[in-house]
Amino acid sequence: MSTPIRPQSFAHVVYRTYQFQRMLDWYVAVFNGEVQYQSPVIAFVTYDHEHHRVALLNLGIIKGEGESGARSPRGQPGMDHVAYGYRDLTELLDKYEELKGKGVMPYWCIHHGITISLYYADPDGNQMEFQADCFDDNDAANAFMDGPQFETNPIGVEFDPEELLAKLRAGAPASDFLPRRVQLPVSDIRGSLMG
Repeated sequence: MSTPIRPQSFAHVVYRTYQFQRMLDWYVAVFNGEVQYQSPVIAFVTYDHEHHRVALLNLGIIKGEGESGARSPRGQPGMDHVAYGYRDLTELLDKYEELKGKGVMPYWCIHHGITISLYYADPDGNQMEFQADCFDDNDAANAFMDGPQFETNPIGVEFDPEELLAKLRAGAPASDFLPRRVQLPVSDIRGSLMG
């Protein structure tokens, strides 16, 4: 049996909030942080070498002011997910295969542009993101976040991990899949978050 694959790092946490600007100001102040990207719907904050450590989803825009969010835990304030980083795309997909062998499957596979990510839920429904960075350094990741592709689609494009894994195993270099060249189709989950 091969060595089990462990995350290389804890990457970030995402919170859903009705107090978007207040929360953003708080995390910037508490961590002496810097806003990497902000729109009316989502903001990313960092305090170190990582492109973001905290992200905030504005439920006031996503759901409309005053909606209760009772129909779904995703629509209520609180933690959305935590993220763990893997060394590269190959290791991320090896982890996918390892977990698949244990009957654990992701519920969402998305190319965010700054990361390629697999989302899982534990038995209580707590969500986690396993990710591989798309850029060699954070200056390049930050430049992408400041660019038009990210502005147009800050959530990402869904992908099939089986298809990607097959291409890698057939000899395609991982670097072929790291740039997010495609803008559409936009993830269905983006629609539920944004509209």
